[in-house]
Amino acid sequence: MTPSSPGIIQRPIQRFEGQQHQKGSDALAIEEPLEIQLAIGAGADRRRFPLAVTMRTPGHDIDLALGFLFTEGIIGGMQDVIGWRHTGANLDADSQENVLLIELSTTLQVDVQRLSRHFYAASSCGVCGKASIEMVRFAGDYYPRPGLPALKVQTLQEMPSALRQSQSLFEQTGGIHAAGLFNTGGQLLMLREDVGRHNALDKLIGAAMQVGWIPLRDQVVLVSGRAGFELVQKCAMAGIPLLAAVGAPSSLAVELADESGMTLIGFLRENRFNVYCGGERVFV
Repeated sequence: MTPSSPGIIQRPIQRFEGQQHQKGSDALAIEEPLEIQLAIGAGADRRRFPLAVTMRTPGHDIDLALGFLFTEGIIGGMQDVIGWRHTGANLDADSQENVLLIELSTTLQVDVQRLSRHFYAASSCGVCGKASIEMVRFAGDYYPRPGLPALKVQTLQEMPSALRQSQSLFEQTGGIHAAGLFNTGGQLLMLREDVGRHNALDKLIGAAMQVGWIPLRDQVVLVSGRAGFELVQKCAMAGIPLLAAVGAPSSLAVELADESGMTLIGFLRENRFNVYCGGERVFV
């Protein structure tokens, strides 16, 4: 395999069409593991804690790690982070790029027992392996304002096209997810891509956190895949009032969005969509 543009690699293939075939190459989205480690404690008690391994598309690793830590309730914002660096003992340069150490504030209290069982985040499904059912569902500090913001139907219908036009990796590979942050006028403010839809959203929230946009009470998010429970929970943690998805929501996703005062939209494509809860934010 030969390298291509960032996040993409070219793979030699045989291409078949009917009974005819020829040699060629195809662009693939890169998928590699990222180990997220934490430096916690103060003074002589400070130590490294291996937290999670996620399969991701390299790029925006800091956004991914910070968004993941925030949406998992480990940090409350940038004030809890001292710094970060790619690192790894006895690893070559390429492998070190896949180990990211996040230095947390010495005053931050981290419940190590709660995190004692490592998360495993697969690119296809997101964070799995929570240590208990109680860890699956938790609430954030931010809640949407009732009925705000309000979006026109036409604005929502135009968002998938704006998202697709900005998906550079998807255009080249056809195999990558995106999460886009929009304002109420339908302007795309920020976009992140990854082989994992949960990773793409974590990257987006992490990037927004670094520029001081959290809570995101006046913006909306569009994701390129389906809307599962964990995507709704991540949005709720960041105060996002409206989550729209190109695909279908799950029953638990709708339940959580309703409980959180969010608007949840599914099947947003081809000039149509379904509103599953929070319809007061959508008007003609």
